[in-house]
Amino acid sequence: MLGLHDCLTEVMAIPGALDAMLLDQTSGMAVLASGAPDGVDTERSAAALTETLRATVDGLARSCPGDTVRIDDMLVTTDHGHHLLRLMETAFEGPLVIYVRLDLDRANVALARFRLQHISTRLLA
Repeated sequence: MLGLHDCLTEVMAIPGALDAMLLDQTSGMAVLASGAPDGVDTERSAAALTETLRATVDGLARSCPGDTVRIDDMLVTTDHGHHLLRLMETAFEGPLVIYVRLDLDRANVALARFRLQHISTRLLA
């Protein structure tokens, strides 16, 4: 089983990772953060990312009435990087989200998604 600190260390080892956070999806608070650039308020960022997830789930549920909508991960690409979120149902902390911002030029998004899936599986074991 992977601990929370080890989880974030492994996320930051993904090629092209710039910064990462573990978010509590229920409260919208940051559980842990690593590599956040100067001037970034991790608590406000965590709350905004959580609201983005909620809005996405709500939008998908409205576009697929009657279906159960469960997101495994979400990718948003901006001019400042790839933003990858991996959702997890944990027994010990409630629903958590791994967030990582990846460098546009150095990151391999497919590899990052694979690594996050592997990391989250080990965290949930």
